[in-house]
Amino acid sequence: MAEYLLEMRNVTKRFPGVLALDHVSLQLREGEILGICGENGAGKSTLMKILSGTYPHGTYEGDILYKGNNVILKDVADAQKCGIEMIYQEINMVLASSIAENLYLGNLPGKGERVDFPTLYRKTGEILERIGISADPRDRVGKLNSGQMQMVALMRAYIKDPKILVLDEPTSALTNQEVDQLMDILNELRSRGVSCIYISHKLDEVYRICDRVMVLRDGQSIRVHDIQEVDEQTLIEEMVGRKIENLYPKVSVPIGDVIMKVEHLSVPHPTIKNRNIVEDISFSVRKGESLGIGGLVGAGRSEILGAIFGQITKGVTKTVEIEGQSVQISGPPDAIDHGIGFVTEERKLNGFVWMLSIRDNMYLPSLKEIPTKGGIMIDAKEENKRTTSMFDRLKIKAPSIHTIVNTLSGGNQQKVVLSKWLLKSPKILFVDEPTKGVDVGAKAEIYSLMGELVKSGISIVMVSSDMPELLAMSDRVLVISSGHITGEFDREHLSEEAVMRAAIK
Repeated sequence: MAEYLLEMRNVTKRFPGVLALDHVSLQLREGEILGICGENGAGKSTLMKILSGTYPHGTYEGDILYKGNNVILKDVADAQKCGIEMIYQEINMVLASSIAENLYLGNLPGKGERVDFPTLYRKTGEILERIGISADPRDRVGKLNSGQMQMVALMRAYIKDPKILVLDEPTSALTNQEVDQLMDILNELRSRGVSCIYISHKLDEVYRICDRVMVLRDGQSIRVHDIQEVDEQTLIEEMVGRKIENLYPKVSVPIGDVIMKVEHLSVPHPTIKNRNIVEDISFSVRKGESLGIGGLVGAGRSEILGAIFGQITKGVTKTVEIEGQSVQISGPPDAIDHGIGFVTEERKLNGFVWMLSIRDNMYLPSLKEIPTKGGIMIDAKEENKRTTSMFDRLKIKAPSIHTIVNTLSGGNQQKVVLSKWLLKSPKILFVDEPTKGVDVGAKAEIYSLMGELVKSGISIVMVSSDMPELLAMSDRVLVISSGHITGEFDREHLSEEAVMRAAIK
């Protein structure tokens, strides 16, 4: 009997101009959970797409062995025949179809072409109850939030009785309760002898669930550790290839006068009629201040930013003052004109235009300020000069400013989103989950950029579910619960316990 259930030997994968994987080897034991850590662009997802058959045999070099036998994976179906199921970071659902149809996609109960709908809905109802989702199996899956859809994707793989389950950043959209449910399911799978590969930037989760951890950097395997024998600092240093002395480089600057005042902000609930998700709140922001907004997922934090910025308008009531002057914000162009920028939570949805280059994305909020010759022709030389300077300043990993932004890793995409607002130089910058899906090295760089912004006098309003981030990077924190401000803390009185107590009021 083979020592390992799965082996990948000397896997090399090339894209045009990029060596994505360089002779990477991986071993996975039966009933083991193997963590894979590394910066964005390290090759983690590429390696797993080879294992899942997304990148078929012949598009890479190297071998895959299952139970000691060499296997040829020509497509996803071949991988599934070996019992390999993959849950992707990007939620993959047919939004117009029902929850039940999505859950049993490709696996519908029945005979021949006839679907056994009573059985389908009964089984789906049992699974929804298990994962705590109050919905009818016949409801469109598009009615669920992103965390609920991710749990449905997990259960879709679970009911296929996999031998190997691959999870790529599975908790990026999950609440703490859903993370606990996920961990329970993975522990159950491990007890049944199922093997898992767990890719995550969240090291606390890696230490919580994994037996061993493999570090990838720049397409190469750096080391594999038993999880009990390696400390977090060592893992971080191996991932980034350097020491990070201070992960949260908070910059202290003198806090100035009030620059923005928001009063009587109310926002209708997106799915529940005659109910507000934000209920008549008021607050202010000072020049050079980093104001954090904390609370549980669904409390209304993101809706606060979206409503002020004009991204959400239907049914919203608000009064906004900028530098003592009342302003009307009916949409994002108004907010931008009044000096507000917005780094949104879902960068792929509304943070950048995926088919445009880095350069073109950088100038999206600043189209009126694009340099011209004689006010007629775009001064391409000056435009390239400015964007190249920003490209270098943010250390964006890409061949050039002309690279299409959708080809970049998550951390570098986030840097592009930040860069467009740095070029615009807003007075106030909203950032919603600024390091979501970003590796530890890019996190430190993003925090440093936020420090540069406040030093230049820009005020930051930051929504974050990452408690250490919220505590370390904020001068003051507002806590939101059920649409109300239930706590306000300055740095002197800020603690995880205080924030959580306010969040559950």
